[in-house]
Amino acid sequence: MTISSEQGPAVDSGSSRTYEIRTYGCQMNVHDSERLSGLLEDAGYVRAPEDANGDADVVVFNTCAVRENADNKLYGNLGHLAPKKAGRPGMQIAVGGCLAQKDRDTIVKRAPWVDVVFGTHNIGKLPVLLERARVQEEAQVEIAESLEAFPSTLPTRRESAYAAWVSISVGCNNTCTFCIVPALRGKEKDRRTGDILAEIEALVGEGVSEITLLGQNVNAYGSDIGDREAFSKLLRACGAIDGLERVRFTSPHPRDFTDDVIAAMAETPNVMPQLHMPLQSGSDTVLKAMRRSYRQERYLGIIEKVRAAIPHAAITTDIIVGFPGETEEDFEQTMHVVREARFAQAYTFQYSKRPGTPAATMEDQIPKKVVQARYERLVALQEEISWEENKKQVGRTLELMVAEGEGRKDDATHRLSGRAPDNRLVHFTKPDQEVRPGDVVTVEITYAAPHHLLAEGAVLDLRRTRAGDAWEKRNAAEAAKPAGVMLGLPKIGAPAPLPVATGSGCGCD
Repeated sequence: MTISSEQGPAVDSGSSRTYEIRTYGCQMNVHDSERLSGLLEDAGYVRAPEDANGDADVVVFNTCAVRENADNKLYGNLGHLAPKKAGRPGMQIAVGGCLAQKDRDTIVKRAPWVDVVFGTHNIGKLPVLLERARVQEEAQVEIAESLEAFPSTLPTRRESAYAAWVSISVGCNNTCTFCIVPALRGKEKDRRTGDILAEIEALVGEGVSEITLLGQNVNAYGSDIGDREAFSKLLRACGAIDGLERVRFTSPHPRDFTDDVIAAMAETPNVMPQLHMPLQSGSDTVLKAMRRSYRQERYLGIIEKVRAAIPHAAITTDIIVGFPGETEEDFEQTMHVVREARFAQAYTFQYSKRPGTPAATMEDQIPKKVVQARYERLVALQEEISWEENKKQVGRTLELMVAEGEGRKDDATHRLSGRAPDNRLVHFTKPDQEVRPGDVVTVEITYAAPHHLLAEGAVLDLRRTRAGDAWEKRNAAEAAKPAGVMLGLPKIGAPAPLPVATGSGCGCD
């Protein structure tokens, strides 16, 4: 095994070789995987079909270290690939992401058939490391301790023709006791505002009409460059970009959520009326133990200000149930905040112990049975509130940006799906006219379920967009590729909303 830090030249040895990337964890990993795809295709690889299931020349795991069973899942998947690799000469396996940053040499020791291990800070080296492993016929482990290049400066193969992630910062300066990510992603480092806006303008020039600003702690942007109002200024600058229809961001921290950000959201037309702001717990005692630098009153005060400035804003959150020491009274405080805040959705997680975090060694770890019971009560309450909040949408006329792949039953129901400005998912009746992902339709909401809305009447208006043109052009280009090239069609659609899961997300927010 070689531990290396030298820079290598770009390689083009992957011609006609196929690749598959399996992504776990947060939006930052999703964004990184788009860059890994771009790097591999720049080096001559082609994407394997969606159903390749390991039948590719290169399989890359972009891992998450947050979930308690993350390592078991990785090694289980690596074990399944071992016989495939044995029967496929030249096949390579690479492991990157947060778990790779954390476990380093352990991965190759436990799975010696892995060819490359790379960290969160040096994803740009993957093609070079694959080539080096092939030539030297030994595993390459390269873990950079600091960021080599912002992900957005690397080549990309975006999953959507009309929506894109734009990284504005990496790393996190918080010290939440349940979270291992700051140790793996490093201290916060901000991009220059000019570089961010240049990337957005370039994306809009390609047909993108929706961008999501991305950071581990997105609204702390500016702390690295000495401007506390840098994030609100960035939002307003996005409002001046012609052709950019929708701006979102994830995930902010309540500590850094200032009045100037609320004003920028309310006063910038293309900043969407949507806010995902992690709560984690409603108990001041638990928040202190988590080292979260706000308390219940502060959090609810932000919600109140946002709703006063943006009445139709949909607010979502993350909540951890069963943090060490959480009493029944503490849990009831969380339930109180949920009732007061009336979240459109809450992504609820059972506390997951992570080695290396202060919370992992805290006393009063809560029994699984107690955590499960509290979790079920919280989910039931939030389900009720989500449904009630969605029912308020019935009768409203909304503009939807048409998506693809978000309505699993669309073909059977003769419907299409799209996202409202507040990011609610809406299924609508398919009109007679051609509608493309990225186009915009106007519909009237007729029915509400807890997690989606229906517009069962006719589409009131259809606006063909440059984003729809971009989707059409991209699909035509994919269809024109020579037969025999194993390149799967991309998944088209907006960056997915935060997934409902049973374990903690990145935790930096």
